[in-house]
Amino acid sequence: MSEPIKIAYLYEDLMNTYGDSGDVKILRYLLENDGYQVQVDNVSLGDNFSDDDYDFIFFGGGQDFEQTIVAQDLQRHQATLRDYIEAGKPMLAICGGYQLLGDYYMTSDGGTIKGLSILPLHTIFKADSRMIGDTKVKTPWGEMTAFENHSGRTYFDDNSNLQPLGEVIEGYGNNPEDKQEGVHYKNTIGSYSHGPILRNENVAKAIKEMIITNYQARTTANKPIENK
Repeated sequence: MSEPIKIAYLYEDLMNTYGDSGDVKILRYLLENDGYQVQVDNVSLGDNFSDDDYDFIFFGGGQDFEQTIVAQDLQRHQATLRDYIEAGKPMLAICGGYQLLGDYYMTSDGGTIKGLSILPLHTIFKADSRMIGDTKVKTPWGEMTAFENHSGRTYFDDNSNLQPLGEVIEGYGNNPEDKQEGVHYKNTIGSYSHGPILRNENVAKAIKEMIITNYQARTTANKPIENK
C-alpha cells in the first residue's frame, strides 16, 4: 500500500474561524478522488513535527485571544516552518495564520504579538474600521470569490519584493489602501479569504497540484535504493 499524502493542520483546535477547516476537507476530497490516501494531523500546543514528514501545511484563522496563545507556542517551529517555506513546499495560511508568518501584529493598545518573521510583512489592528463582507479577487488562476472579516491591516515591509495573491476587485484585502489580497511567496499562500477559500475550484486545483508534486518528491526521496 502506498504512503498517504500527509497534511499538517496547525492548531486546528484554536485556529479555525469562518469555515477554515473546510479548506482541508476540500483538499482531502479532491486528493482522494484522484486515488490518493490522505492523512491529516493536528499539530497543536506542545506538539512537535518535522517539515520533511508533510506534503502540505494548513494554518487557519483565529480570534485575538487564541492567536496570542498560538503565537507563543509557534516560536518553537520557526526554523521548521522557515525551512519548509523556503524549500518551496506548499502551505496555505488564512487570516491569523497569515499574519503570524510576518514580523508582528500590533494590537489596539499598542502592544505586539510576535510573529515568525518568515515573510517580511506586519499587521496593525484598527478597531474602528473593521473590513467585512464578500470579496472578489483576480489571482494567477483566475477570479476568486470569498468572505473577509478582519480589523488587522497587513502591509508588506519596504523593499520586501513580496507578491500579493491577487488584485482586489471587490472588498479590502490586506488593507484599504493597496487593493491587494494576501501574499504568494514560492508555494506559500497567505490570505484573508474565508468561506472557505478553496470553494473556488480553480484555486483548490492549483494547490492540489502543488501538494501532489511535493508528495511525489518526498516519497521518491524516501525510497530505498535497490541493490542490483
